[in-house]
Amino acid sequence: MTRTTPPRPLDVTALYPELAPLARTAVRLHPRAGSPSAADSSLGGPLLWPADEPWPGCPEHTGPWHSGVSPEDVRLRRRVLAAAWARPRADGEELLSEEERVIVDRATRKTRIPQEGPVPLVPVAQLYARDVPGLPCPEGADLLQVLWCPFDHAPDHLPHTHLRWRTAADVVTPLTDAPRPSVIGEAGYLPEPCVLHPESVTEYPAPHELPEELAERISAWEEENEEEAEDGEADVYYQYDLSVAPGNKAGGHAPWSFSDPFPMSCPECGAGVRPLLTLDGAEWDGGSGSWRPLEDAGYTGHHVDGPACATHLSIGRGYCLQLYVCERSCEHPHLRNMQ
Repeated sequence: MTRTTPPRPLDVTALYPELAPLARTAVRLHPRAGSPSAADSSLGGPLLWPADEPWPGCPEHTGPWHSGVSPEDVRLRRRVLAAAWARPRADGEELLSEEERVIVDRATRKTRIPQEGPVPLVPVAQLYARDVPGLPCPEGADLLQVLWCPFDHAPDHLPHTHLRWRTAADVVTPLTDAPRPSVIGEAGYLPEPCVLHPESVTEYPAPHELPEELAERISAWEEENEEEAEDGEADVYYQYDLSVAPGNKAGGHAPWSFSDPFPMSCPECGAGVRPLLTLDGAEWDGGSGSWRPLEDAGYTGHHVDGPACATHLSIGRGYCLQLYVCERSCEHPHLRNMQ
């Protein structure tokens, strides 16, 4: 099924024509729970990996023991909670049975779990160029694969990310059983397998990246709308409704939020960088509900188990992780940023 972003509440370039040259195309990935194969673009699905190519591990997290949780327990906890939220309950009835509570609690208590050798990296994303218009592949490549270590890494307390570009046709004998970690440090670093429904949308820079004079005029326009609204809240906000699409996406503009933009450059050649991929735990929330796809308008269940949160990713305290690549060569080392 396709996913369709509703038209924006208004044409912001009609109000502010200077925004038109700043428009960029982003590809919203719209991940939804499913059973992707290695031949599909996916989040959290299997990767098209050559059988004779070593699977990457994290040299900073090497066995025989690690303090963490079992991936199997994490997935079981998600299934139990989803079933509990979906079933009817009488007034005052507990959400979980005693047996379910044991399962849920076990998946949140870190213990020392054996792991021989480096912890295998976890598949996070696989994007075929055929599915993602504008994916900046190196010459001859048509596939991007993203993996990460399921533990926080100093100093930024983010998962260490690994990018692999390849040509799908070169994988003659694919790996059928990829190594999996026996322990993970953060449950939110274990994505659920999701199929993708890519959709191209137009974005404009976050307020933080606009020229100061333009940002002030937009802010004044929002304040005027708030004063005219009966409940003191405007119907449309630039940051939440008209600029950067929320959720998982390729390309587009950077979703600056709690920090102001800062200069970033390629660590290898010093060139500028551009957004490659944004990984987010939620496709929309209370502030960005206007981006909710039309096909999901009828969902009334529990938010964290619904289509908006199908990946079950969690970065920091509900933030998102952006990956940036060099404007000259996407094979140069990439950069990360959390917002």
